[in-house]
Amino acid sequence: MDLFELEAFVTVVREGSFSKAAKALYRTQPAVSQIVQRLEEEVGHPLFDRSSRRGVLTDAGRVLLVHAERLLNLKDQALAAVDDVKHLRSGQLIIATNELTCLYLLPLLHEFRRRHPAVRLSIRRALASRIPGEVRDYGADLGVVTYLPGDTDLASVVVYRDQLAFVVPRGHRFTRRKEVTIRDLGGEAFVAHHVSSPYRAKVLETFQKRRVTLQMPIEMPSIDAIKRFVAAGHGVALLPGIAVESEVARGDLVRVRVPELTFERPVRLVWRKAGALSHAASAFLQVAETSAPKLRGPYTFVRD
Repeated sequence: MDLFELEAFVTVVREGSFSKAAKALYRTQPAVSQIVQRLEEEVGHPLFDRSSRRGVLTDAGRVLLVHAERLLNLKDQALAAVDDVKHLRSGQLIIATNELTCLYLLPLLHEFRRRHPAVRLSIRRALASRIPGEVRDYGADLGVVTYLPGDTDLASVVVYRDQLAFVVPRGHRFTRRKEVTIRDLGGEAFVAHHVSSPYRAKVLETFQKRRVTLQMPIEMPSIDAIKRFVAAGHGVALLPGIAVESEVARGDLVRVRVPELTFERPVRLVWRKAGALSHAASAFLQVAETSAPKLRGPYTFVRD
């Protein structure tokens, strides 16, 4: 039993004859008769009283009609729902990110919501190292990372170019200088995040090459905790530029240039190469691409 057989049966009932149903279905009358006969064989009972020219239903036909109409209505609802998703009148977009990288998306999320208010946004927190796996294993439509994943199953595009910022508390001796060298940092107590990252490895390597001792006596569980601790005068830190914009603007932290530690942090959107992108994910990439020229500054849209 398939939906077209049920549709032919219901059409015969609604039109009142096999000939009218054939015209409505763009089929010949013998073809429609064969479809209904096949359906009767599957059901195991006649559906129409053949002694009546008006297509009177049997008891089995009346029971099947109720369920057939429900199934056909459900089919129409399903097609309408798929069409809504296709045209972004509904649906969901899942983005895997962490607490920090979500900041880079805020203007893009706002613009996406403005364009497609009916699509539900779900921003799911994940460890940066696990985000590529989340996307690859269909746990998310898109992911946000600050490194190039070594996963050949993923594609990516750079949407933001951030930099590491060396920050000190106001009143620190470095605030009176335009820039400092890495050798000047040998005596400073760095407050670090407890989770290692590729950029932490770069910083360590740079200090080693310059033969300068990097003192990291303190580790904190979050960027916010590091900022507050440094602002209170308990050390210095290297943090993503976007994470300290507000504190620098208020004067709670002072950003000091260190030429040897000018590391760019490209922020990437990643997605699966295999299979088709969801309509919502494709729409978000379009928002990122068209928004970059308007937002300017560090926002960009550069495919690898």
